[in-house]
Amino acid sequence: MEGGLRERLLLVGLNHRTAPVEVRERFALEKKGTHPLDILRQELPQASEAYFLSTCNRVEFLLVTEEVEETLAGLKDLLARETGLPRSQFEPHLYVLRDREAVRHLFRVAAGLDSMVLGEPQILGQVKEAYREAARRRTTGPILNRLLHRTFSVAKRVRTETGIGSYAVSVSYAAVELAKKIFGSLRGKKALLVGAGEMAELAAQHLLSAGVEKMLVANRTFSRAVELAERFRGEAYSLEELPECLLEADIVISSTGAPGYVITRETVKPLLRKRRLRPLFFIDIAVPRDIEPAVNELENVYVFDIDDLKQVVEENLGRRRKEARRADRIIEEEVLKFERWLRELEVYPTIKALREKAEEIRRRELARTLPRLRNLSPEDKEALEVMTEAIVNKILHAPILYLKMGYHRMGREAITTVRRVFDLDGDLENLSPEWREILSAGVPEKD
Repeated sequence: MEGGLRERLLLVGLNHRTAPVEVRERFALEKKGTHPLDILRQELPQASEAYFLSTCNRVEFLLVTEEVEETLAGLKDLLARETGLPRSQFEPHLYVLRDREAVRHLFRVAAGLDSMVLGEPQILGQVKEAYREAARRRTTGPILNRLLHRTFSVAKRVRTETGIGSYAVSVSYAAVELAKKIFGSLRGKKALLVGAGEMAELAAQHLLSAGVEKMLVANRTFSRAVELAERFRGEAYSLEELPECLLEADIVISSTGAPGYVITRETVKPLLRKRRLRPLFFIDIAVPRDIEPAVNELENVYVFDIDDLKQVVEENLGRRRKEARRADRIIEEEVLKFERWLRELEVYPTIKALREKAEEIRRRELARTLPRLRNLSPEDKEALEVMTEAIVNKILHAPILYLKMGYHRMGREAITTVRRVFDLDGDLENLSPEWREILSAGVPEKD
């Protein structure tokens, strides 16, 4: 973003790839009292705009400044003081991005392309919340406002035009996707949790989101079953009541810590007649396995274990990586669009000055001319206003277009040319009488 642009973008941060958790947790500055944006406003006045993002996996500052190196040094000093870490301990973990690279990084973060789980959607909500906080504290301005709104649009476009978020890349979510393939729709179905593992809980949450009607919980410790059942608005059972639960359930997620099989072929086979051969889907995410492999041989019974789910996850990660390449092409296109807008910012003051000067001349000449035109009706005067405005706009069209297009090719030279040709800085008005006479020779004076 060369070409004389005074204000620059500076992004400084660290994340799960560049810094260990013991460093990242020291950078959770928003939890230490005064908000980092308030500190920045007080101690880094050279940063005209600021945005701060903090999640469990990343901390990032995005600043607009005319003094990039001074701002960067000041920010590092501030971070050393606020984190209690010497610069030598955190500087190797920082990434420092400027201008185009900063824009590209922000777009990729919001689209989930820089996340620990490729394509995860939660980060976009966190970026939006960080922007709301910055706007509430009045640390954003025209550049960051435009950039963040553009970021949200880019993330939406990536989600719409690619399949970056379409493939399950967690074991629990993969289990639910498999269940959908078996049943088509999960609406009205009943799910049974056997055991109370963390992945089983996550899968239960996904199942409820997918429309599962009822959740049953069977656990060796009945009090834990009651606790989970209340959480999922379901019913609690002991493991001794497992056959009764299997009669009712359509989907079973098993994650006990038992040393042997909890559900065997002999447990399930007698239930099939009573179930009238309704499909029964088992997800075994326990190690060692809870469900005897022979159960999968029964009619209309489907058993998937942790290895099956991991294979699905790996396949889907490959698909997401392929979609990520498509997403990166979209982001490159959007980076160029924003860069073009940012470069044109320096053109706008000249465009404004050009319009104001032309408007001033138009009004002055109308004011001199109208008194000479007697018997003009209000309609005639309005027609003259419209006509002179149209003339000015048509005359200005070419120089304004030259400014916008020429700036990308020639930088400030285009601005300087227009300002000189139209005398926007008043240089010609300040000429001595001798020079004015020489330059105006042969040019008839106005009446």
